Amino acid sequence: MIRVVFLGKLADIAGTDADGFALPDDEINWDGLLALLGPQLAEAVRAETVKLALNGTLLPDKAALIARAGDEIALLPPVSGG
Repeated sequence: MIRVVFLGKLADIAGTDADGFALPDDEINWDGLLALLGPQLAEAVRAETVKLALNGTLLPDKAALIARAGDEIALLPPVSGG
């Protein structure tokens, strides 16, 4: 099981600020995460401006994601407001 945290507009799209997902294998990569998220949310998080953190560490490249059971993934959209 991994925990995925959705921030900002991504939480609105997901309908929640966090969700848990069972892993199909021992680990999951970026493409596997996109498949778990479903089409609308996957499209939103593919945006270059959306950042990804694994266990509190920002990854410079989302494609480098390798998450294992117990890990937390945070998806961070660009900050807006004033």
